[in-house]
Amino acid sequence: MTTGNNTKFYETPNHPFQGERIAQESDLLSRYGLKNKEELWRAQSELRNLRREARRLLGEAQGDVEEAESLGAEFMARMRRYGILSAEDDISQTLRLDVTDILERRFQTVAYRKGLAQTPQQARQFIVHGHVTVDGARTTIPSRKVEVDEEDTVAFDETSKLADELHPERAEAQE
Repeated sequence: MTTGNNTKFYETPNHPFQGERIAQESDLLSRYGLKNKEELWRAQSELRNLRREARRLLGEAQGDVEEAESLGAEFMARMRRYGILSAEDDISQTLRLDVTDILERRFQTVAYRKGLAQTPQQARQFIVHGHVTVDGARTTIPSRKVEVDEEDTVAFDETSKLADELHPERAEAQE
């Protein structure tokens, strides 16, 4: 008997029917063009894991921020590479992060913010249909995290019909 891989990378809410939480989740879903709540819960779990790691590092360093940053040099480098923390932020800023900080680094959101689409939902569609590239490589995963260095290379694929500036969908997005 073989053991399967753990495929669930998120935790569901403890109380499924809380009106206020459901309203907040629905707002985030529409604002970031997420397909379903699972994508939001994945981002929340990722944030939870980042905070847990920061608390662990701070605990090992007994609250000394400089020592914690040296212990978690790779952790801090990854956070800065993805633009979740700025170069000036220290490890304690990780504890102040919000789920929107994680959602802002998604490929879908970056493409929308760059003006490649009118809505986050349209950005998702363009990505899934293979119209958008990162660093010249076609990527069809809207949840992919975009590094700060790669952000300027997000563009339409040159072979895509959307690369034409007169394309109807693009003309509307530019206005």
